[in-house]
Formats: sequence, C-alpha cells, structure tokens
Amino acid sequence: MPGAFQAAISGNFAIETDLQLSADGEAMVHHDDALGRLTEGSGALLGKTSAELRAVPFKNSSERMISLGDLCALVGGRVPLMLEVKSHFDGDRKLVARMAEVLRAYSGPAAVMSFDPDQVLAMREIIPERPRGIIAQRSYDDDYWKKLTPAQRDGMLHLRHAFRTQPHFVSFWVNQLPAPAPWIARHIFGLPLLTWTVRTPEQRQKAATHADQMIFEGFVPGT
Repeated sequence: MPGAFQAAISGNFAIETDLQLSADGEAMVHHDDALGRLTEGSGALLGKTSAELRAVPFKNSSERMISLGDLCALVGGRVPLMLEVKSHFDGDRKLVARMAEVLRAYSGPAAVMSFDPDQVLAMREIIPERPRGIIAQRSYDDDYWKKLTPAQRDGMLHLRHAFRTQPHFVSFWVNQLPAPAPWIARHIFGLPLLTWTVRTPEQRQKAATHADQMIFEGFVPGT
C-alpha cells in the first residue's frame, strides 16, 4: 500500500514489492493474482483493467492499488526498488515488457527478479541494464507449485538455469538456508545472496549467517 511505501522511504529502507499484469497490460503493484485476501472485491487481476484496479480499496483502509508508474513517482529515487515479477508460468512476457518501459523512464535505483526462469530470461533480453535476480528455494513440492508441470519444477531446482538466465543475484527462502545452490552462487560465482521473508529473531540470525541482505517485514532492523 502507498502508506507502507512511504514508511519505508521515511526509514530509508529499500522497497521490495510485487507486480501483476492487468487486463490492459499495466504493471500493477500487488502480491496476489486475485482480489479478496488483502482487498475488497474478487476476481483475477488479469480480468480487470488498471482503472478498475486503481478503484479497489484495501481492506480496512482508504488506500487503493497503484501501478508501477505510480510507485516510481511516489519514490522518486529516494530508496532502491526491488521488483518481483509475478508469473503464470505460461511464457507471457507482457509484464516484463511493460515494467521495462516504465523503468526506462525512471532514473532511480531498481532491481528486478522472479521465481520464473523464463521471466528472468525475458529480463535479460528486454531490460539488460537493470540488475536481475532469481527467487528460489530448495524444493517445489508444496501445494502452491502443483500448478506447474514436473518439467517446470525440475527446471527451477538447484539454479540449474543460471547459465541461461545469468542472474546478478539470488534471493532464497530463509527457511531453507543453508543450501548448496545458493552457497555455490555466493561463494564460487560471487553473486549477492538475499533471503526472504525474515520475520523472527531466529530467521534474522540465519540471514546474518548465510546471506548478504534480507527482505523483512514486521520489525525495524536495529531496534
């Protein structure tokens, strides 16, 4: 929400957020691919225009969803952006293309990333000037990943796509650190290692031990 972004700016923290594609091809700032959990309303974001989504209120709030362009205008380069491209794992590159279009007009620091190797490859080809990363975990066998084919899940394991996608950094699930693939990426290939999503003191310690930086929520580092 815009208020959370403003709080991050006030604290001089980088902003990690997610992008979803609207029906009219806009990059909208939202984690879920459907309305209802965090917002009023229901239905897939892909089925609604950016104007419709901008009118959707968040629950218990007067704030509304914003686009990537709105976010860039709000931040104005004051803190870095870490932008996760959410994917339907269908090969569609429209979200990366629209993100690239917006970021080419933005002079502030911004990095891009995705779980989907195909989207990271699209970033390499469409927006090579921005740092890009792969978001990963050790295994993809829980219910969330059952929508993917076995071949897709297998292709995500162990960062085996890295010579094709050529990520500049890795963002790895804190609960599955340490793990061989991110260790090799960090210590052999020199890639910065981020970890997500850090919430507890135990996770903070694990992040400090095994990663270069953390994506966090629910606390203010240093307090």
